[in-house]
Amino acid sequence: MSKISQRPGAAATAMLGLGIYRPERVVTNAEICEVLDSSDEWIQSRTGIQRRRFAREDETVIDMGVAAAEDALKAAGITADQIGAVIVASTTQGQHTPHAAPMLADRLGSRAASFDVSAGCAGFCHALSVASDLVRGGSAEYALVVGVEKVSDFLDPTDRSTAMIFADGAGAVVVGPADEPGIGPVAWGSDGSQSQVIRQEPRCRQVEHDQQPVIAMEGQAVFRWAPFKMADVAREAVASAGLELADLDAFVPHQANMRITDTLVRNLKLPEGIPVARDIADTGNTSAASVPLAIERMVRDGEAKPGDTALLIAFGAGLSYAGQVVTLPPVAGL
Repeated sequence: MSKISQRPGAAATAMLGLGIYRPERVVTNAEICEVLDSSDEWIQSRTGIQRRRFAREDETVIDMGVAAAEDALKAAGITADQIGAVIVASTTQGQHTPHAAPMLADRLGSRAASFDVSAGCAGFCHALSVASDLVRGGSAEYALVVGVEKVSDFLDPTDRSTAMIFADGAGAVVVGPADEPGIGPVAWGSDGSQSQVIRQEPRCRQVEHDQQPVIAMEGQAVFRWAPFKMADVAREAVASAGLELADLDAFVPHQANMRITDTLVRNLKLPEGIPVARDIADTGNTSAASVPLAIERMVRDGEAKPGDTALLIAFGAGLSYAGQVVTLPPVAGL
């Protein structure tokens, strides 16, 4: 009987470089309240958000993803033709076909295997785990992960549960071989019995001459679930990496809501002195882009540095969730 050979992969993987893109347009709470029946004080007290970024009307998911990816490649010191797989985590590409990854890869000058991951706000952490496994399995020497969202295209500006929360942006990392493990085992799962709490609704808003569905969310249901379930997931991710919470240099949770973050930190009993990402105050909830954007902010502000050990965790529509302990990568421009 003939024997099938398999490619050898990397013994260990890590994030080798990170790039981000924040749209230029800053949207304050005051601007949101021009349409939404709310106030700056109420929004900050409920979400911790002071401002967020919206992409230009002519700016696409592909545009933002390419900008972040180009910087990630520079930070990693590799070229697009070295990438063996491109994974785009997004739920706001706006169409099922063609999917975003091949178009993004083409803009970079790559013919790599390319596919999208749709796991809501947990998409980046899902894609990071898949990329690590591809490199370890020998399917790619380097993989590019891009978390990118243009959620502003899918918001009802009069909906108090979503209009003040979500925003746009992109973050990308290059995953490749490393001398020591820089991406720990993933702790992930889903609870489809609660999938209705974050959903796309058939009710539409008018966009020029077209009708577009919008995102709807049951915020209280998410709050009752996320900071409690995710504390258990976080502990699993840390234990799977052979570490303890005290070994962490930083905690980077999905930037869903400042109150969720605060409650999660308390439930996790995170040791004092470990910095916690709070990028949501200036960036809003950028769904699959929030974790890489939050990493960049922590490094830029000096709260963390490349080489630090950080716990990533994300959760969202599905309800899907994923987390892993990682070594923070070099960040473009810093």
